[in-house]
Amino acid sequence: MKIDILGCYAATPRSLTNPTSQVLTMQNQLFLIDCGEGTQVQLRKNKIKFGKIEHIFISHLHGDHFYGLIGLISTFMLLNREKELHIYGPKGIKEVILLQLKLSKAWTPYPLYFHELSSTKSEKIYENEKLSVETIPLVHRVYTNGFLFKEKEGDRKLLIDEARKYKIDVTLFKSLKKGKDVISEDGTLIKNELVTEAGDAPKSYAFCSDTAFSEEIIPQISNIDVLYHESTFLQEQLKYADPTKHSTAMQAATIAKRANVKKLILGHYSTRYSNIELFKSEAEQVFSDVLLAEDGKSFEF
Repeated sequence: MKIDILGCYAATPRSLTNPTSQVLTMQNQLFLIDCGEGTQVQLRKNKIKFGKIEHIFISHLHGDHFYGLIGLISTFMLLNREKELHIYGPKGIKEVILLQLKLSKAWTPYPLYFHELSSTKSEKIYENEKLSVETIPLVHRVYTNGFLFKEKEGDRKLLIDEARKYKIDVTLFKSLKKGKDVISEDGTLIKNELVTEAGDAPKSYAFCSDTAFSEEIIPQISNIDVLYHESTFLQEQLKYADPTKHSTAMQAATIAKRANVKKLILGHYSTRYSNIELFKSEAEQVFSDVLLAEDGKSFEF
């Protein structure tokens, strides 16, 4: 599992920082999460291939989270894209994108599918044989969702020497990896646990931006591997967090601790702060394993 941070600052773009956008790589699939201004340039800088992006998830319709989307859709046209593109976001996202395409007379030659969201309860919005994605209802000034990406249980690992010892034909190895018992060459039933071991534990990633402090998300994200949680303010500016429906670094850390997540990534910093290390220091008062998102930074788990 890899997370490429394209932008992680709040509100207005600056010459050295970008609004929210990131790419999650899971099970060899690339998922673009939010698409603020500058996303295309950041994709180029991070050497991420545009054509591998088939699913885009937009948390809410504030400009710093989706104003780069129409540009990216248009660039896909210039690159002669043919494969379909799926966009998941709040109700209204289809209207705003199609209006821009209509007025510029630039309909996409590739299939463009919108999956509009309106439920205030968590719902599964994407699934294949290897992973699933579900919404995390958040508390913000407009309808907002986070997204929870979860791998499914993978194949078991084959203990090749044990399999040979029990004289199991190679044609049955695939069945063993799927957890099945098999019959050896001499007709003996071989229990799966004798010749396999558990595979890699499924990974999970939760993206939560933007949101006020809300303990309601804790049951859904409990025990996940990595939580990205906005931290627009430091605790000394709590008076700004409440009315704007944002969180402080300490509040993000509190969520991480109570949800028993393994790692916390902070982001969506207000541009009023010149030193983001302050966010890490504050969060570590509550939760020990804290990482700082930075534009252009990658995390691998």
